[in-house]
Amino acid sequence: MTAHNVLDPNNPLPRRQLLQGIAAAGAASALATLPGTLAAEEKSARKGRIKQSIVYWCFNIAGEKWDIEKQCQVAKSLGCVSVELCDPKDWGVLKKHGLVCASAGNGMPGAPFVKGLNNTKYHDEVITRTSEVIEKCADAKFPSVIAFTGFKWKDAEDPKSGEISLDEGAKNCVAGLKKLATLAEKKGVTVCIEHLNTRDDTHPMKGHPGYQGDDIDYVANIVRKVGSPRVKVLFDCYHVQIMNGDVIRRIEQNKDVIGHVHTAGNPGRAELDENQEMQYPPIMRKLLDIKYDGYVGQEFIPTRDPLAGLKQAVALCDV
Repeated sequence: MTAHNVLDPNNPLPRRQLLQGIAAAGAASALATLPGTLAAEEKSARKGRIKQSIVYWCFNIAGEKWDIEKQCQVAKSLGCVSVELCDPKDWGVLKKHGLVCASAGNGMPGAPFVKGLNNTKYHDEVITRTSEVIEKCADAKFPSVIAFTGFKWKDAEDPKSGEISLDEGAKNCVAGLKKLATLAEKKGVTVCIEHLNTRDDTHPMKGHPGYQGDDIDYVANIVRKVGSPRVKVLFDCYHVQIMNGDVIRRIEQNKDVIGHVHTAGNPGRAELDENQEMQYPPIMRKLLDIKYDGYVGQEFIPTRDPLAGLKQAVALCDV
């Protein structure tokens, strides 16, 4: 089809439809020339000003089951520098690919956010297990370990056991984190305590009803009371949006204590796409504005092709 035929007024197809057809054909042709299936904007997601990470569990759940080798390959192909929250036994695979584990688990079995530092009943186990992971991170030269306030009940798994008050929970968290800070400072590893939402009860990983640290200011103030450069906040944009909102302003207010960042679309903890309510490019630019030099972990639950979702997320955050 020639340009002359396209613009011929006697042509039975409307001019606009034909012009749109040419544009679409051109785009498809251009895409076909790229290596693999990366679109142009995805291929250029290599500015690297934001150090991006893939969060392991999101792509190793039912329906996905990407093993560590697959995730490392995907991370490298997208320009990510980390696969995080993976088992230490897999860290050798990360090193083989030149990647790091930007945030390591705290070593607690099961749901690690249930039994936390707000409850002295669990201090011995939580501090022991987290200390072991700090040691492993130091040996591997990986930067941080995750921590949690824990659930607010006196028996963390029994809502009928009574509640730990906010003041007591904060006091217990500060005491536990100070113990961890001594080792963390010595080893050069940062402990990042995470704020989680308690509003979404539709899925065990979309929300955590009963979690005590569901207010970002509450968690940030715990960190400030610890007063260690090796104890910070894990700022999860998804959880902050649900519980507090005003994400960019919250980043500014807590820039002194942010040690790690996670992403996901809201509602639903899904992809960072047009179906959710946050705009991630300005959020990433705000992180650059406050001179944040840590990692940003992509922690969404795929609802469609996981590779396509990751490509889109990486491109959006590569500001």
